[in-house]
Amino acid sequence: MRRSLLLFINRIIFLFLDRPPAPVNVSVMHLRADSATVSWEVPEGDIIIGFSISQQRMDGKMQRFIKEVNTTSRSCVLWDLEEETDYIIQVQSIGLYGESQASKRVHFRTLKKTDRFPSNSLDKARHLQTGEMIIIVVVLLMWAAVIALFCRQYDIIKDNDSSNSKEKVKPSSERTTPEHHSGGLLQSKVGHL
Repeated sequence: MRRSLLLFINRIIFLFLDRPPAPVNVSVMHLRADSATVSWEVPEGDIIIGFSISQQRMDGKMQRFIKEVNTTSRSCVLWDLEEETDYIIQVQSIGLYGESQASKRVHFRTLKKTDRFPSNSLDKARHLQTGEMIIIVVVLLMWAAVIALFCRQYDIIKDNDSSNSKEKVKPSSERTTPEHHSGGLLQSKVGHL
């Protein structure tokens, strides 16, 4: 009897020591009338193979459990939610030897179907779009400058090549020697005859 009690206590201690830590920083984002995204973080160092989410309406009428294993995901989309309804969620980590304790409870409320985004999300989206536009304009200006510089260098090289080729193709009568700039040696001899 004593030995079986010690084995039982050892198993309980083993299970509690090897349970993964509870998720932290649980948050709800991308709220819609019928969906929301839950995200969380897990402390480093433990092997996490999945997660479990409990979702419950505040009025207690409905409860749903979502369990995913063989994933390293740290977020989950909740579907089929009711508009303008309060929900509570908790997340658990799934490790090799069991599940963690549940995270702190997080409350959120879905939107009306006529609402697209909450006002703070809309402001963030506008800032993000403005920032993206600035980056795109800067990149395009840099590309335009590179192309203009290339075209200028190409024109200079092309002009140099064309003037070099004109000198090579001059008729022999136009060629001069360095000693006589008026037609070369043969022409000066012909002029004295």
